[in-house]
Amino acid sequence: MIQRALLSVSDKTGIVAFAAALVARGVTLISTGGTARTLVAAELPVTEVATVTGFPEMLDGRVKTLHPVIHAGLLARRDQPEDLAALAERGIAPIDLVVCNLYPFAQTVASRADAADCIESIDIGGVALIRAAAKNHDAVTVVPDPADYEPVLAEIAAQGGAVGAPMRRMLAREAYALTSAYDAGVAEWMAHEEGVAFPETTVLAGRLAQQLRYGENPHQLAAFYRTANGRLGVATAQQLQGKELSYNNYGDADAAFELVAEFTSPAVAIVKHANPCGVAIGESLREAWDKALACDPVSAYGGIVALNRSLDAATAEAIGQLFIEVVIAPGVTKEAAAILVRRTTLRLLVTGGVPDPAAAGKDFRSVSGGFLLQKRDRLSIGRDALRTVTRRAPSEAEIADLLFADKIVKHVKSNAIVFARGGATVGVGAGQMNRIDPVRIAAARAAEIGRAARLPQPPTIGSVLASDAYFPFADGVEAAIEAGVTAVIQPGGSIRDADAIAAADAAGIAMVFTGMRHFRH
Repeated sequence: MIQRALLSVSDKTGIVAFAAALVARGVTLISTGGTARTLVAAELPVTEVATVTGFPEMLDGRVKTLHPVIHAGLLARRDQPEDLAALAERGIAPIDLVVCNLYPFAQTVASRADAADCIESIDIGGVALIRAAAKNHDAVTVVPDPADYEPVLAEIAAQGGAVGAPMRRMLAREAYALTSAYDAGVAEWMAHEEGVAFPETTVLAGRLAQQLRYGENPHQLAAFYRTANGRLGVATAQQLQGKELSYNNYGDADAAFELVAEFTSPAVAIVKHANPCGVAIGESLREAWDKALACDPVSAYGGIVALNRSLDAATAEAIGQLFIEVVIAPGVTKEAAAILVRRTTLRLLVTGGVPDPAAAGKDFRSVSGGFLLQKRDRLSIGRDALRTVTRRAPSEAEIADLLFADKIVKHVKSNAIVFARGGATVGVGAGQMNRIDPVRIAAARAAEIGRAARLPQPPTIGSVLASDAYFPFADGVEAAIEAGVTAVIQPGGSIRDADAIAAADAAGIAMVFTGMRHFRH
């Protein structure tokens, strides 16, 4: 039975109503400074912790609940006579329920507060309260999140004033996950302050957002967790229509949205199985959509569409002509939303903004017995970094397309090749085991699409080509020349760079080196 409760919260959302419900059931409340003042202002009976302990708060509130009278009341085992005798000997009453949430450390860091303020936002007493109550969950109920208030009150009502063992265990598990994630955030911040990129121990913490129908395949269980970094994208998206997203939908939508974020001009990316099958920029989203779709209209069927501008009616009308799984955009006009609502199978996601492609971040990948961690590939080459290595330098139009293609190729699975012309992809080669095959595959696919569209010549003629890594032999460049490219951008660095350059010079095309590889495995 809940007879005595300790309330100490930073986030006071809903605390008055929760406390009032406890009081109505005859529960005695004890509380700390700010929370106690809130309850007193609401005319609820409450005893301050300092009165219970006989010891005043000190050090500007750093020490409030760190006292044997509090922690003995929490940790005493109710089925151990010696524990109860020890409480009785010292006049300590048991505490049956703890409501506690922690100082907003992550929010303080996100506000770019100075180091001293961040240190002050590290909760000590609250973490100790939560952990103590969770450890003794056989007898004590811990409530670490305002979202738990309503379920706990419903349980107390259903159990005649008590909280059942299953809910106590669930809340204890939640509490330890919460304090673990909290401490992980503190450790990550301290590592950042020290300039330590890879600390001795790191913890990946996330909050369950959705249990998914299945993973990559129906026999795999899966879920989506949100982390605390606040990066705009699938984690911040509001789904306006359509059935729930699948595991693969999340991955593809993320890949597509990160790609269009690379561009300042209106941009559209169509992604299938984590690889772009069409990307373009234009004067408008509708123009970009038409150009992106033209790259591979067959693969676009059932794909994911990302836009870096609010979706407008003209673009929505065009997208609505094709079966598309997901559209993700920073916003959507009322007219566009009304058009797409007719496509009941389409999921429409609105993120509230576009992520910064240059922002720091981390990528994780699981391996047997561990995981790999790396910094995000957030760098892109500007025109000043291009090094012309052929006799002919690229024209201004070619440079624009080379830089466009180079931004895209880092979002294509390696080995990666992108043909582009006029601010649009005309061919994409991905995921091959050598460098020449993606060139041939992309060129052949582009030629096939050109014939289907009744174009007078393959769309790769007059295009430029980007490669995510150097050409180990000249054959890849020769295949690109055969497909009709006029300029190539690649990192360089092969022991046979001279052969690739000679092939380019012999054909009279331009080649630039970037010195930056963009593998994406």
